[in-house]
Amino acid sequence: MGLHFLGPTRIGLLMREGRLPIPRPVGVWGAYVMGLAFAFGWTPCIGPILAAILSMAAAEATVAKGAAMLAVYSAGLGIPFLAAAFMVEQFSSLSARMKRHLASVERAMGMLMIIAGIGFLTGSVSAISIWLLETFPALQNFG
Repeated sequence: MGLHFLGPTRIGLLMREGRLPIPRPVGVWGAYVMGLAFAFGWTPCIGPILAAILSMAAAEATVAKGAAMLAVYSAGLGIPFLAAAFMVEQFSSLSARMKRHLASVERAMGMLMIIAGIGFLTGSVSAISIWLLETFPALQNFG
């Protein structure tokens, strides 16, 4: 995947794009269908994390602690969407400015993927994790 992002080997399947012609204006029902499509696309990403959060919340000593954990998760998921909705004009201008740098960002992400892959293959990630925990014991309290 890192080589794909770097550019020397492009995977044709990943370069495909599919769009449905949607007449404008879409209205309330169009927004509903768009939300369904978005939820369908995000379910594989959010499902396992939500399941883990629900399991942890169920194991809490009190209902209030479990509810607080779910509330923090929901806020972390929802606040960026609300901020994006309120700042859509600023985001659009930022997106337009970032477009010219997209190739550089893609190459940098490709390099990071290759470095991470090498780290996992060689066991360096585990060694770095152990070093971090020994150097900064407070990190053991996260998660």
